[in-house]
Amino acid sequence: MAVGQELVVHPFSPVVDRHSRVLILGSLPSVKSRENHFYYGHPQNRFWKVLAGVCQAEVPVSVEEKKAFLLANGIAVWDVIASCRIVGSSDSSIRDVAANDVAGLLQDSRIEAVFCNGAKSWELYHRYCEKACQREAGKLPSTSPANAAWSPERLIKSWGEALLPYVGPGRKG
Repeated sequence: MAVGQELVVHPFSPVVDRHSRVLILGSLPSVKSRENHFYYGHPQNRFWKVLAGVCQAEVPVSVEEKKAFLLANGIAVWDVIASCRIVGSSDSSIRDVAANDVAGLLQDSRIEAVFCNGAKSWELYHRYCEKACQREAGKLPSTSPANAAWSPERLIKSWGEALLPYVGPGRKG
């Protein structure tokens, strides 16, 4: 085991309901997200600002507001990893992955499309979930602050092009 590597078990349930039309998958909640007890809890992560921009809504702040925002806009959120060994929040240090049952979640839902937040999530989905899910996932540019090459405006445009057929203003179903 690498120095500083710890076994992390995914601490949150997926956010999904019968109105969810799109699933956004991350890799694993960061240390900050685990401390804040919800997805994308690092204050520098642009996930909530990007989704609010795509859906033309106010940026949700509390966990309750974030859940309500996701469900009101037809968005489900979860992560590929159920447990793994990791150093801090470093995706590059992920080892010994056990995947969440994404196929089971999709089977019991009306979700029409799956997207991954960043290359690592997409790689993990492709490796551990795609065959069981029997559907490909789209790869969206990461909202992580480590992805500094992408401005918030570019992220909103890219995410909007992918998500707007399913979520937010004018969504179907």
